[in-house]
Amino acid sequence: MNFFNGEIIPINKPLKWTSFQAVNKMKWAITHFLKKNPEPHILLDPKQKLKIGHAGTLDPLATGLLLVCTGKKTKEISLLQDLTKEYTGTFFLGATTPCFDLEKEIDEHFPTEHITEELIREAAKHFTGTQMQEPPIFSAVKIKGQRAYDMARAGETFVVHSKEITISEFEITRIAIPEVDFRIVCSKGTYIRSIARDFGKKLNSGAYLQALCRSRIGNYELKDALELESFVAQLVKQS
Repeated sequence: MNFFNGEIIPINKPLKWTSFQAVNKMKWAITHFLKKNPEPHILLDPKQKLKIGHAGTLDPLATGLLLVCTGKKTKEISLLQDLTKEYTGTFFLGATTPCFDLEKEIDEHFPTEHITEELIREAAKHFTGTQMQEPPIFSAVKIKGQRAYDMARAGETFVVHSKEITISEFEITRIAIPEVDFRIVCSKGTYIRSIARDFGKKLNSGAYLQALCRSRIGNYELKDALELESFVAQLVKQS
């Protein structure tokens, strides 16, 4: 790999890691590797710093595809972020949490006795197409220069404005109430946690996101991604 010239490295982000932590771990490993295996940029300018970033945040409780860009490829991050995403995961019916996933404890319970397989599949049909979506307050959305999750954790009161998204595919892959598995293909900026919240409401109940995996970004697929720890271990071994 030529890290300064630029690489797009598909990584399988581990559970409970933030995207920032994953990128920092990779940057540490690559920096150590380059000290023993300097590229032309380092030979010409030993003080030159390697640029590294990711194209699209994954929540700590989500796993799956994270595209990490280095060097000149960091200029393509905004283009990669615009690509269509595919997710698989599980909704849990009959309860809600303040952040719409398991990062916070359940705050309310709802009935599920009336929910049938037919109702679930019919509800899914209402979510395809272009629509306005309200992001969670526990999200990376910026409010007057601040991240919404920072403001929410500080107990501040604020409004998160709805944004236009497009869901091109919404497939129910397993029903075992209270669990419902899904596959969703959507545009950038779509919050699957918000879909969980709205899906529960559509069923006259409640729901939160129990599990989430990003399986595709554009033509990049999770099956081709590297395991983070394996990638780091390999670089350290060559350092």
